[in-house]
Amino acid sequence: MRFAVFLALGAGCAAAVPAHDVLSQTSLLKGKRKMNLLQEVPGLVPLPSAAKVAGLDTNNIQGDILVGMKKKQERFIFWTINDPARFKSTLRAFIVPQITSVQQLLSTTTQPLVALNVAFSQTGLQALNITDNLSDAAFSRGQFADANALGDPDPTKNGTAWVDAFRGTNIHGVFLLASDNATLLDAQEVVVNSSMGSAISVVYTLQGSIRPGPQAGHEAFGYLDGVSQPHVDGFGTAFPGQQTIDPGVILVGEQGDSLSAKRPAWTTDGSFLAFRQLKQLVPEWNKFIASSAPGVPGLTHAQSVALHGARLVGRWKSGAPVDLSPLVDNATLGADPTLNNNFDYTHQGFDLSSDQSHCPFASHVRKTRPRADLDAAPNSIIRAGIPYGPEVTDDELTSATSTLDRGLAFVSYQSQIAKGFRFIQASWANNEKFSFGKNDTTPGFDAVIGANRGGQRFMSGYDINDASKDLSLLTDFVVSKGGEYFFSPSISALRDFITAP
Repeated sequence: MRFAVFLALGAGCAAAVPAHDVLSQTSLLKGKRKMNLLQEVPGLVPLPSAAKVAGLDTNNIQGDILVGMKKKQERFIFWTINDPARFKSTLRAFIVPQITSVQQLLSTTTQPLVALNVAFSQTGLQALNITDNLSDAAFSRGQFADANALGDPDPTKNGTAWVDAFRGTNIHGVFLLASDNATLLDAQEVVVNSSMGSAISVVYTLQGSIRPGPQAGHEAFGYLDGVSQPHVDGFGTAFPGQQTIDPGVILVGEQGDSLSAKRPAWTTDGSFLAFRQLKQLVPEWNKFIASSAPGVPGLTHAQSVALHGARLVGRWKSGAPVDLSPLVDNATLGADPTLNNNFDYTHQGFDLSSDQSHCPFASHVRKTRPRADLDAAPNSIIRAGIPYGPEVTDDELTSATSTLDRGLAFVSYQSQIAKGFRFIQASWANNEKFSFGKNDTTPGFDAVIGANRGGQRFMSGYDINDASKDLSLLTDFVVSKGGEYFFSPSISALRDFITAP
């Protein structure tokens, strides 16, 4: 029965049925998927067709690595290994045949009902007696040891926000399940957990979902997310303004991975996964934006508030960049992936070292993808996160206080954590002196994700009327609840190395 359900979940249509019916009436799941497992969001670069990815072995790469922020429903199941021998045999017999590749996700006709990926922490590999050096110090240490560098308050102290499961290095791995409805995720989770049995202990689960209606593709503060994804050479065609990067910036062992020669052969086509649970204080953010917005001549108060938020983020809620639309939103621009990335902060007649009239130096988008401020292709990441938690309630809006947990299940992929996620967070977002070479030598913290271990933060350039003014960021509107670093192996490595007897 257990094996039959696995086969059915990997082959059928997208009909929504109760979990108990999925498990007991597997014939309902036969046939081809009729609905795309992924969400195509206006403004985001669409995935390439299967015919346009010949430059990469997409049948060997786990699907989440290159797909990005397009899942409708996703569940993260974190676990520890109790019985390595049983774990490896179960993984080999039941899980590996169901691992979803990039190639499968590129077409509805080849997508499973539930996409399944797996990744391992350093201690997880060690539990399987895999002691190879993957040449990534951050991965070897684990994220708990990185908390200080990432700007988190000390997670060893009581009262800090880190989830207990992430404190230390006890998590060995994570299953990533993705589908277009939670019922199918429930069914697949039952099958995965029951097949593993006592070989693992599930220590934490987080459910993510795309936001409803017109907010699909937008993060909890309301801004279109994932617009600035890089283009991986060999994976389709670059859109105007996309940063083209060597595949080895994301995939271990490929062209552009500067540490390829130091890494075991089995790591080729894998990628390091950085996971962070980021709580977003939406009512508090809204109140702060409304109360601190400077008045702008010719704009109403509501328009000034919208502009203020857009300047802190670097994009309007539609996804339109403030660099191209500096006073009012342009929804048409935001929804067009051939236009909404085609900018670099340079403007004729304006000095790149001093001009913040179009976009503040410390805006989130500019801090994390500097464009003309700094050629930073080796620091690129593929972001593959998803919102979690409920929509803001009326009571929360009225009180301007968060009572429910919501935010972003942040996921990034890179071939070197020290050059990717860790560098972006610690050296750019948290560095009040970045970007360098500006007349204002302290642009401040990333207005959205910049962190100072719970201490004070500020940004300059927020006021379009007077760029010399500083804005005190009164609280952390994005609060880290912790996370872990993982390695997501290739499918062949899972089959031939990870699960080898």
